[in-house]
Amino acid sequence: MKALYVASAGGHLAQLIAIDKFWKQHDRTWATFELPEVKAALDGEKIDWVYFPTTRNIPNAVRNVGVAWRTLRREKPDVVITSGAAVAVSFFAVAKILGIRTVFIEAYDRITMPTMSGRLCYPMSDLFVVQWEEQQKAFPESVNIGAIM
Repeated sequence: MKALYVASAGGHLAQLIAIDKFWKQHDRTWATFELPEVKAALDGEKIDWVYFPTTRNIPNAVRNVGVAWRTLRREKPDVVITSGAAVAVSFFAVAKILGIRTVFIEAYDRITMPTMSGRLCYPMSDLFVVQWEEQQKAFPESVNIGAIM
């Protein structure tokens, strides 16, 4: 399986890094922010850099649609997996157009209130994963896998 992992820096990226027993088994590319701490965390990994900030930044969201289009067409992943945040929306929209499956992992620390990226990506997700039972109130068709971290 070939996967594209998409995440903002910080906790969102940490959530994906935490499932390394899964992603280390597959051909993969990452799409995230070009920051020193990200470069250190993903040393040796194939990375496409996205524009930031992304939260409520319409110009960068549009730019990231272009990055998503180029990355997804070049890499041809079987699945796009994300833990958010806003950068996920651009990649999910393009993935759906190209017929690529999508998996969204809702943030661990948002127990009672859903994330905005989760709300936007939920209808575009082939699999929507939560880590708390309480999160299923906002995302009734999600799968609860328990805490990742």
